[in-house]
Amino acid sequence: MPNARRGEIAAVLDGRPRVLVLTLGALAELESAFGADDLMALAARFETGRLSARDAACIIKAGLNGAGESVTLAEVERMRADGGAAGFARIVADLLAITFAADAVGEAPASPPPPQRA
Repeated sequence: MPNARRGEIAAVLDGRPRVLVLTLGALAELESAFGADDLMALAARFETGRLSARDAACIIKAGLNGAGESVTLAEVERMRADGGAAGFARIVADLLAITFAADAVGEAPASPPPPQRA
């Protein structure tokens, strides 16, 4: 059972329920794969909403590996998802949203509210 507070999502790949999570190690893997200098650059790249099929496969691989599975990119590229390409896009979108959106897991907002005057 995935734990959203830890950034985990559930997905069905090749007919099997799986958990995916972008751990710090998985994010470092993605920084390297995408040539991003840091997490902010990585997040900025994902914010464009334009990802190739290879990008999606890299993200899913990192998410599976982050959750403890040991899969290769070639194995992920052969997997099937319910809904085909749209199913893969949903998995990637859900994983990125829970990883990079603090409010999605009940975290405090990025900046505190202004002080109130009496």
